[in-house]
Order: sequence, then structure tokens, then C-alpha cells
Amino acid sequence: MFVSELHVTKINKKHMKRKEFIKTSMLTAASIAFMPASSLFAASDDGNKVKIALIGTGLRGQNHLSLLLRRKDVDLVAICDIDDRMLNDAKLMITKSGKPMPEIFTGSDYAWKDLLAKKKLDGVVIATPWEWHKPMIIGSLEAGVKYVGSEVVIGITLQDHWDVVRAAEKYNAHVMMLENVCYRRDVMAVLNMVRQGLFGELIHLQGGYQHDLRGIKFNNANGEKGVEFGEKAFSEAKWRTAHSVNRNGDLYPTHGIGPIANYININKGNRFTSLCSFSSKARGLHNYIVKNAGENHPNAKVDFKLGDVVTTNIQCANGETILLQHDTNLPRPYSLGFRVQGTEGLWMDVNKSIYIQDKSAKNDQWDEAKTWLDKYDHPLWQRWSKDTEGAGHGGMDFFVIHAFIESIKKNIETPLDVYDAATWSAITPLSEQSVKMGNKTIDFPDFTRGKWMQRKTIFALNDAF
Repeated sequence: MFVSELHVTKINKKHMKRKEFIKTSMLTAASIAFMPASSLFAASDDGNKVKIALIGTGLRGQNHLSLLLRRKDVDLVAICDIDDRMLNDAKLMITKSGKPMPEIFTGSDYAWKDLLAKKKLDGVVIATPWEWHKPMIIGSLEAGVKYVGSEVVIGITLQDHWDVVRAAEKYNAHVMMLENVCYRRDVMAVLNMVRQGLFGELIHLQGGYQHDLRGIKFNNANGEKGVEFGEKAFSEAKWRTAHSVNRNGDLYPTHGIGPIANYININKGNRFTSLCSFSSKARGLHNYIVKNAGENHPNAKVDFKLGDVVTTNIQCANGETILLQHDTNLPRPYSLGFRVQGTEGLWMDVNKSIYIQDKSAKNDQWDEAKTWLDKYDHPLWQRWSKDTEGAGHGGMDFFVIHAFIESIKKNIETPLDVYDAATWSAITPLSEQSVKMGNKTIDFPDFTRGKWMQRKTIFALNDAF
């Protein structure tokens, strides 16, 4: 697989007066939220066309490919993959779109390096197995690419994350992790409510990745139900399941932590200061194999290290607490388990309910969340809802590609930057370290190296994104 460097900055009270910061942030965000969507989120119509390459044409890469092909402002000049099946599917998509066929790079694990050496690019989108993200991001930056959009996560080790941050700084480039849940419609409506002060001062937040992935971690070469992984399997089961064999920690924190970080302005006046993780026993993947293939199947002998439920607690500089859960090996309906709780009320994703003190219909009784979410629908969704039709994951995939491309066209920073990417993604190696050390609480590195105290929030406030 593709130690640790902790760079902890103590809170300077002279620079951070907590209540004043929170009050100012709420008032500023609220005033922007009330502005007409038509004036605030105007689409770019300057006719610029950006040259983009896509590295990785698997199922996730094909989601991005579909969105890139829909855009008139994108010139897709190259695609790269070593899986002929996925590459052929991508070529068929391009042919059906009527767009010119980009140059194809394949045949070697390092064909992507040939792509970067040959093509002059405005941006690169990376959708490959996790262990390739760091070398591909840094390789793109070294090749002169100023905008890199990477699927989650951005590294395996903590040092990987420092390397990506320093490379982005060295080359004065932008690395955006394509975390789509930040743009989920209900998540953004709650962001609107947070910024308008409906929940008061935020105190505690929860989220996670609670998703039965057994059918993704195991299948057969045709993608049908089975218990194989590695070379005998299909798509993510070829590589993702190996992480469940060899690692124990929160392997996929960004769906939960991304929205939470935006709610409490992480890296922009706030930061994570410490982390502690616990891991349950591992039974789910073994039981799945036995149930579907019997105790004599070779994979029934595999020792899976990943605990079925990994729980992580995070402390923040401004006093908030966060609980994250990673739960992918047991039978369960999908949920990211969001909870946003403040001095005036809370939102609970699991029961789809909201309660606001003195504003809910009845005292101490839940309101149906939809009533509030419809009322506070974020201006971005009001502006772009028609454009999201047909985009993956309920339309939220549209926004990450849109934000990435618009940033390139305007030559501005991406709304989710390299410090966000590193901070959210680093939860994985930090949680592994905490579990390995007997659930020890460990310091959280400050990837901004003190700049978090002066940096300003731009997510969902800046132009079209």
C-alpha cells in the first residue's frame, strides 16, 4: 500500500473570540442566503472551454464522464484506464454523446503518466482505487495541471495527506475532493438553516457512512452476486475489499464529515483538535461468505480486520463535538445518520425530523423535516435543479463537477480546497492509529498550519457554487 506528522496549532484567543465569530458568520451567511438566486448564482456564459482528462473510467468514473459530456464548456481530450471492459463502456458513452473521441491511454498501470506528459490540460478528474489518488494528484500537479478533482479519499497514510497539501502549495494549484454529499439537497437546506441561525449556536453533530456494502465488496467476475474479491471479482470488489482485510478504522469518513465541516466552518475559523476511535468485532463479512457459499469456501478462511462498526469522536477548537460511524459490513438500510444540534433545536436525518424551540408546531414534538427543508431549500438547488436532472445520486453529482469546471473557467479557488480534502480524508489513518493504540485520543494535525484562524468560508456562497 501506498509516520505521521502532527502539526498542532494552539488556539490564539487574541485572534479568536468565539461568540463574536459565530455571530458574525451567521449574520453574513444569512444576509447572502436572502439574496435572490438569480443575482447571486449567475451562470458563467463567457464561452470558455476547458481541456479535461479523466483518469479512471470505472462505474464512478463513468458518472463523472456522463456529466462532463453534457457540458458545452468542456473539451474532454483524454481518458485513461487499464480495464478494457470499463474503457469500452466509456468509449460507448462518448460515441452516443456525439462528442469527439478523446485520446485513449491504456496498457500499463502508469499509462496515466504518459497522458500527463503528452497533454496540456486545464484540469484532471481522478476516479481510481484509493491507493492511486495521492500519486496521481501529485503527478498531475508536477505536470503543470492547476486544477485536480479527486474522488475520495486523497491518501492512505497521514504522510500522504501532508504530501498532497505541500504539493498543492508548491505548485500554487487547486486540489478539490469531489465529495458529493456536501451538495445533497437536504444537507444544503440544513446548511441554509444553520447559516440563518435557526439551530442557534451549534453544539453537537453526527454523521457517517452507514451502508450495507457486502454486495459491492463481494461479487463474481460478471458483477453478479457472489463471494469473490480481488482478481476474480468485478469493479470495486477487485480492490476495495482488500482494505477491509488489512485495515481497521473509519475507511470512508468524508460523506459524513464533509457536510458537518461546512456547518461549523472547519479550516475557516474552526478546526478539529483531537480524535478517538473505537472498533467493534468483525463478523459481518465472514458471515456473508458462509451464508452464500458455505464454510468450506476459501474466502471463509480470510481474517477481516475491519470492525463491523467503527465509532470516532472528534473535538473542535470552538467547543463542538462530533460523532462519526462507519458501518458497511452488516445488513442495514442506507443512512448517513446526520444530526445537527444547537442551542435552539436539531435536525435528525434518520427519523427525518426537525425540532426548533418556540417555532415547531408543538412543544417537545418533532416536525416532519420536509416542511422545513422545502421552506429553506438552498438557493443553489433553486437555481440549478433542472440541470441536476439525470445526474447521479439524486442530482448532487452535478454540483461537484459544476463547481470544479466553473472554478477552472474563472481561475479561482475551488469551494472545497486541498485543506478540506486533507482534513476530512485524514480521519481514516488517524482513526486507524487510535484503534491500534487502544482507543487513545490523539492530536489532530492542522494542515493549514495556523491559517484556519483567518480563512473565510466560500462554500455555497461564491457565484455558482
